[in-house]
Amino acid sequence: MAWLPFWPPNASITASRVDDITFGELGLVTIILLLVFGMMLTFVIRYRRGSRADRSHRAAKTWYFEIGWTSATLFAFLVLFAFGARAYLYLYQSPKSDIELYVVGKQWMWKIQYPGGQREIDSLHVPLGKSVRLLLGSEDVIHSFYIPAFRVKHDVVPGSFETLWFKADKLGDYPLECSEFCGTGHANMIGTVHVLTPAAYTRWLSSQSVGDTLAQQGAGLFRQYGCSGCHSARSTIHAPLLDGVYGSYQHMADGRTLFADERYIRDCILLPASERVAGYPPVMPSFSGQIPEENLMKLIAYIKSLAKAKEYP
Repeated sequence: MAWLPFWPPNASITASRVDDITFGELGLVTIILLLVFGMMLTFVIRYRRGSRADRSHRAAKTWYFEIGWTSATLFAFLVLFAFGARAYLYLYQSPKSDIELYVVGKQWMWKIQYPGGQREIDSLHVPLGKSVRLLLGSEDVIHSFYIPAFRVKHDVVPGSFETLWFKADKLGDYPLECSEFCGTGHANMIGTVHVLTPAAYTRWLSSQSVGDTLAQQGAGLFRQYGCSGCHSARSTIHAPLLDGVYGSYQHMADGRTLFADERYIRDCILLPASERVAGYPPVMPSFSGQIPEENLMKLIAYIKSLAKAKEYP
């Protein structure tokens, strides 16, 4: 849509779907607007005071026009709703990803962590043509992760865990923004998404100076917070082992069966009483408010590394 002024570029496979629905809705609303105002202007001009229009044959009231008009517009908007619902499910159900990145919103910056331990602030490097899955968290207030050129946006709410995905299909640099007012420095919470060729992306990763991987950093935190004292084979406390937990189905003490994804692991750390596995006593303390969001991401990466290779549904 480069021919439209002020319209952001289209640089992902999801952007076209969003644009099609947007223009479809704008087109339908424009048609209705023109019809309604066209009839209004026609009657205002034709039957203005002093005009010679014949007013002697008033039409009898009929429901045919009302029913036809209402039914036609309802059907048109239901068609748009169907396309919108399909696009929504497509956008918010993450497919199997090629790359997973961890993003933490903080007043007033975006902190990005890569599985290999690389870190960035207000900058995101991704390879062309690869599915990228983002795991989003907030450290303080509500933020909204927004890449206009990809037509993807997701609110990041404190105390919750969100996911977002995209696949860039054009090389270049694109704005990264926070689209939710988050304080006095909100206008400065901007960054850049760099879309590179796969080879250039690999070179960029290798050029970053890193120490431990994200999972290795999480292993250190796992011991630091005392998790290894309970969740190990040698522990005297009856707690579940975490090997192979991620990507499996867990049976809860209250009878529920939950899929162990990143959200489940996070809730088990912060809200252990509500996510207690069947057969284990409620002895785990809550770590809510004790672990920064950035460290939670590292712990999740470590627990994921303990799982056997499984496909993400």
